[in-house]
Amino acid sequence: MVGNISDEEFTQFRDLIYEASGINFTTSNRSILESRLRERLRSSGSDNLSEYYRRIKREPEELKVLLDTVTTNLTRFFRNTAHIQAFEHAILPDLVEHKRRTGGQSLRMWSAGCSTGEEPYTMAMVARELVPSTIKISITASDISLKSLMVGRQGLYPENRVDHVPEKYLKKYFTKKPSGYQINQDIMDMVTFDYHNLKNDSGLRDLDVVFCRNVLIYFDETAQRNAVERFWDTMGRYSYLFIGHSESLFGMNTQFEFYRTDWASVYRKKLV
Repeated sequence: MVGNISDEEFTQFRDLIYEASGINFTTSNRSILESRLRERLRSSGSDNLSEYYRRIKREPEELKVLLDTVTTNLTRFFRNTAHIQAFEHAILPDLVEHKRRTGGQSLRMWSAGCSTGEEPYTMAMVARELVPSTIKISITASDISLKSLMVGRQGLYPENRVDHVPEKYLKKYFTKKPSGYQINQDIMDMVTFDYHNLKNDSGLRDLDVVFCRNVLIYFDETAQRNAVERFWDTMGRYSYLFIGHSESLFGMNTQFEFYRTDWASVYRKKLV
């Protein structure tokens, strides 16, 4: 059993996690990191933090497991109604009209920090309702948590996890199973789950929509700016960025435009 974690040990792991992921633990949320470290030590069978630190240095895969452990995976279907309404009533119709004018035949989206998949599946269901069949919809869903990605790939959710799914979507896009609700295969086929660390370039390009909500709050200013710059690189000339309501690009040297809809405000990359 690990006792109190020293200031030196806290600093050592804080710096390691920041260097690997951009996730920033401060003195105000030190207790969260300490509890996650204790949890990982119990699971890994390591005797103490010094031994565990050396193990991480030897085994890159163990670092991924630690990053999985320290991340917070809070999500739900149709989370933040205002954002979903803006996506449904303003952004998607605008993009469909843009595709019609320019002859575009695909709609490419990214759910960055997708957790267990509720967000990208919400995007897929709403898009399926509104986007003409002549336009192919594809969604990349990425996260740093391997456990969360496995849940998303299975697409099976306990009954209490679908509480916020509107009835019409539940009936149309889910199948009731003894263990919960299974996302129908046609929706699952629209979403590709992939491990990705936002500190790195995703390799994605020409995206029409990026959702990265309630992720940047875990980064410091430098890591936030770098992530936003990488979002810019992934997005097409006419595209939209959703970030969390408690997050903002205000004061950040970025080329994104603030875009207000009747439901929520988002950002856009609209180059003439």
